[in-house]
Amino acid sequence: MELDEERLSTTTLKVDKGNGKVSHVIQFLGGRSTLFVLVSILLIGLIIYIYNHISFIFYPITVFFSTVVLPVILATIAYYLLRPILRLLERIKVPRIWGILIIFIGAVGLITLLVFLVLPFLKIQFHNLVEEFPTYFGQLLINADSFLRTSIFASYYAGLDINVNTLLESVQGNIGKFFTDTVGGIASGVTSFISALTGFILAIVTVPFILFYLLKDGERLPQLIIKMLPPRMRDDAEIIFHDADRQISSYVQGQILVAICIGIMVSIGFLIIGMKYALLLGVLAMFTSVVPYLGPLIAITPAVIIAIVTSPLMLFKLAAVWTIVQLIDGKFISPQIMGKSLRIHPITIIFVLLTAGSLFGVAGVVLGIPGYALLKVLVSHLFKLFKLRYNKYEVNDQLHYENSASRESGE
Repeated sequence: MELDEERLSTTTLKVDKGNGKVSHVIQFLGGRSTLFVLVSILLIGLIIYIYNHISFIFYPITVFFSTVVLPVILATIAYYLLRPILRLLERIKVPRIWGILIIFIGAVGLITLLVFLVLPFLKIQFHNLVEEFPTYFGQLLINADSFLRTSIFASYYAGLDINVNTLLESVQGNIGKFFTDTVGGIASGVTSFISALTGFILAIVTVPFILFYLLKDGERLPQLIIKMLPPRMRDDAEIIFHDADRQISSYVQGQILVAICIGIMVSIGFLIIGMKYALLLGVLAMFTSVVPYLGPLIAITPAVIIAIVTSPLMLFKLAAVWTIVQLIDGKFISPQIMGKSLRIHPITIIFVLLTAGSLFGVAGVVLGIPGYALLKVLVSHLFKLFKLRYNKYEVNDQLHYENSASRESGE
């Protein structure tokens, strides 16, 4: 009986389509005529036009989100780092509130230890490197000039008529002008600077409070949001929340662990070969490694300049250490920790980094990949729903999307 009704419905659609009464494309879009589509497009354009002229009304909302976004992002990162520890404590029968308290005490102790033991040493190394880096850079230019004048490119280089001393004086003058302009800019914009600093401090202060409630109720938050949705949408929303949670968790936990491993390996390797500022360069490699592809290039640049100025042998030692670190990371650490959870093509990663960096600066470079992963989860699921809806309204079986069930059965 159900099969007969289905055939009758399909036949009716085909007949109506032939008579020009019903189009499966219009039905797919949710309407009954071409006028529905045209009116929908017109309304969308009208909404965009009106918004462009009254956008000032939404300024308080923009300010609210720009103020809230930083502490929420920091608290979310900390939540995904600390959630496995909280779950471990719950497995050994520690109540959730006491587990959160233990985690907070441990985090405060670790931060205090880093501030009083590691930070002063890093501050001294950073200060010395800032003072000596212009000397390293100048020596690098002199060494490059001497090499080019005695190489096979000497005739071409001589034709360029480059004076290293003039170039160095120009660079030093530009650096001095840069610092002068920067100080002047800071002095003229001291009010905005203090305002931004105050906002950042307030954001840091509010992170523990947001983190506490995320650890306490974070796992129940998706269910509360799902209950507010219509029943027909709840199953799809639950899948989206589950996939998004898995993507963020895998990326944050994996990227932080990989970064720590890289920082430790680089520091140990530089200490072994006697590289100056080994610990500082290791910390730089740890922080920049959260940016795929571009991070290692940023981290290796100051190390290469120091190694070239020190001695040619140091450059070979640096190349050996960096190669070993990258091999260990690429073959053992990243595959074991990160796996293939994101499944993003390298070319896509580069495009995402360039685009996000152009739009949002440093924050875009750091958050571009996890943001893309979340967007990919949402778009992928919406595309699955699109295929189901398309197949429902397409009367020709040959034009249906292939679903997973038919692939598994070999149809």
